Amino acid sequence: MLSHKKDTDYLALSAWTRAKENELLTRERLDRMIEAKELGEAVKVLTQCGYSEPESLTQAGLEAMLAQERQRTFQELGGSVPDPRVVQIFQLKYDYHNAKTLIKGRAMGEDADRLLMAGGRYDPAQLAENFARETLGETTPAFAAAVLQAKQLLADTGDPQLCDLTLDRACYAELAQLAQETESQFLIGYAALMTDVANLRAAVRIARMGRENDFLAQALMPGGTIEVQTLLNAKGAGLIEAYRGTALEGAAELAEKAMGPERSPLTAFEKACDDTLTAYLEGAKSVPFGVEVVVGYLYAKESELTAVRTVLSGRLAGLDGELIRSRLRSTYL
Repeated sequence: MLSHKKDTDYLALSAWTRAKENELLTRERLDRMIEAKELGEAVKVLTQCGYSEPESLTQAGLEAMLAQERQRTFQELGGSVPDPRVVQIFQLKYDYHNAKTLIKGRAMGEDADRLLMAGGRYDPAQLAENFARETLGETTPAFAAAVLQAKQLLADTGDPQLCDLTLDRACYAELAQLAQETESQFLIGYAALMTDVANLRAAVRIARMGRENDFLAQALMPGGTIEVQTLLNAKGAGLIEAYRGTALEGAAELAEKAMGPERSPLTAFEKACDDTLTAYLEGAKSVPFGVEVVVGYLYAKESELTAVRTVLSGRLAGLDGELIRSRLRSTYL
């Protein structure tokens, strides 16, 4: 059992992290990438910030570059952070993505290994090998149980959505558990906000699908600041009331428009959700040292990788610069 870590345990790492923040992509650097005449010039902005050179200026080559940068970030911090659970909180989603990929690939009789993502707690190739052997003993009991449950559920029902929901619930349960174990109120608050965002998105997505409350009940996850039953009872403006006075109030207002008869695009709503998470993590900027500094940097790096993918994919697709900018979320810096 890991002991509780004090803020002073993060003194040296906080100084290192603050120095690393200088390499993060600012909005000005992203603008340079968008305005670069050639894609190669845009990539040079990244290499100046520590990224490796991509093997090719293709979508596959750029994705490999992003995966390498994500893996490097987790390895650097995972080897030096006083409490490894801080980094694991950000790695969880890659493990559960890989679990979904392996389960559905096996069910369809397809080799889905090329869709696996690096960056999780478990090496993708090793996870795939263990999954094929039907042994997940090196993973957490919660992860192994969720994989077996989702696999059986897909076999019984043939419904991949139920498989995904099972793994999503397990992922957020592990997220909340890890946050609680760190005893960091900042991380506990982050996990709760992540759950609130996921539940709001689920409510919107399922309403647009025309599914009933019984399906929504399976999708909603406990652990947020808004009770699951409150969300099940909310309809239309009721959803706004459920989030009234919370950080997601603005996003809930956009959710109503996305769920309404006009079915407005989800772009603004999704951006509002992401920007709310960024606003919460910005609280780490005022902390001189402690777990908050590391968490803020990890979130900033994840957001950066998403922004880089948005810009480079847009450039590859020949999109207008202003359209690419409209799709960017708020940056940490």
